Amino acid sequence: ARWSLARPTSSSGANMPFTTANITQIETDQPSVYAFRLTRHLGEEEVEAMAQFMNDVFDRAEASKVDMVMIFDGYEGTSIGPIFDTDVIKSRWRSLSSVGKYAVVGAPEPAKAMIGTLDKLLPVHAAAFDTIAIHDAWAFVGALPTDGTLTGKPA
Repeated sequence: ARWSLARPTSSSGANMPFTTANITQIETDQPSVYAFRLTRHLGEEEVEAMAQFMNDVFDRAEASKVDMVMIFDGYEGTSIGPIFDTDVIKSRWRSLSSVGKYAVVGAPEPAKAMIGTLDKLLPVHAAAFDTIAIHDAWAFVGALPTDGTLTGKPA
């Protein structure tokens, strides 16, 4: 089942964070900062659902930019199928004009090298941080998680 663009709500009517089996949104103290913890292996439906979610965020942000934090925690890779999904392709292209800062924490070495190169070539200000420097990643985007954990991982 695909994630619905209608954000899930609690019994009080408040928006619930985006969550799948291996992607957890981390609520932040800044409404324009979207943070996620990625664990284990990301399946096709999860990647497509996150792309739908971010396209919805980009629609609501209109002309203003959002910042993103991606925390890799026990990440094992992503299925290849989603790279051809329309929502995934659309969200990646839209991120070029809709994301201001992009912080990646604990990414695999090849991804860290790519982020450093892309930061020089693309209009998105991107930076990769080692897990131990997670405080620096949050400072980079000017936000903190509201749960006090820095990683969105329950204690």
